[in-house]
Amino acid sequence: MEVRWLEDFIALARTRHFSRAAEERHVTQPTFSRRIKLLEEEMGTSLVNRQTLPLSLTPAGEEFLGLCEQVSQRLRDTRERLARLAEAQANRLRLAAPQSLLGHFLSEWLDGYHGEPPLEPYLRATGWLVDDYFQALARGECDLALCYWPRHDELPAVDRQGCQYRLVGHERLVPLSVPDGEGRPRFRLGTGPREALPLIAFHPRGLMRAAIDAHLTRLGEAPGFRVLNESIQSGNIKELIGLGYGLGWLPERLVRPALEHGELVLAGDARWQVPLEIRLYRHPAPRHSGLEALWQSLPTRVDTDDVP
Repeated sequence: MEVRWLEDFIALARTRHFSRAAEERHVTQPTFSRRIKLLEEEMGTSLVNRQTLPLSLTPAGEEFLGLCEQVSQRLRDTRERLARLAEAQANRLRLAAPQSLLGHFLSEWLDGYHGEPPLEPYLRATGWLVDDYFQALARGECDLALCYWPRHDELPAVDRQGCQYRLVGHERLVPLSVPDGEGRPRFRLGTGPREALPLIAFHPRGLMRAAIDAHLTRLGEAPGFRVLNESIQSGNIKELIGLGYGLGWLPERLVRPALEHGELVLAGDARWQVPLEIRLYRHPAPRHSGLEALWQSLPTRVDTDDVP
């Protein structure tokens, strides 16, 4: 049974005339009559008394008409609700961000945003590498991308697709270890020549890994590491560090509670900390009409005092 047959039957019951109902439904009379016949066959009984003038409905037809009207009204209501949902969804700006920014920066940042259009985190992006964000902006998969960025802009070749950015915050990567029995780091940087330190690392093609490597090169005293695991997700790295497998760098906002409770400790002094910017990127040819107004409302400068 097709839904349009129900609308056909309602039109026939209203006009009591095949040709007028067919005209109302924008089909030929033979086509309309055939659809009513198919509806009767589907229901297994006659719904229309064709012997009267004007035609009338059989008792079964009268009963069926009430059901048709209920179903038709529910379908109209559902279409309207879905249209409103689609409109609301289309009005939202999709913002892509890594997992650590979603949980420990974005919610705080959004608390200060009360404008239109509304922003919606794009959760498919939590496992992306840096190139993925710019490619998604270029093809319109997301409208904005919130990214960590090395403060000294030391990155391998990244095609930013001509994207523009605003600086919206600061962060730093801090080296971490579980404490030993005396509360000192089990694995510690800057202790001079020794066996390679076990490292829980970021993905080798990720921005965090590039920022850490560049910072260690700039220090000129990079220790030897034995990489045990590589991951895109900060949460995975934090878990393995917490289990005592090795040291690793993580955003300070992410690990602040663990540091306060003594679950993790810093594995080195301040010189091992990697400064980062938090940047909000957009494509120069946005597909959302509300993006430009939002962009112009953003501050053009963020003080470094907001480093955690």
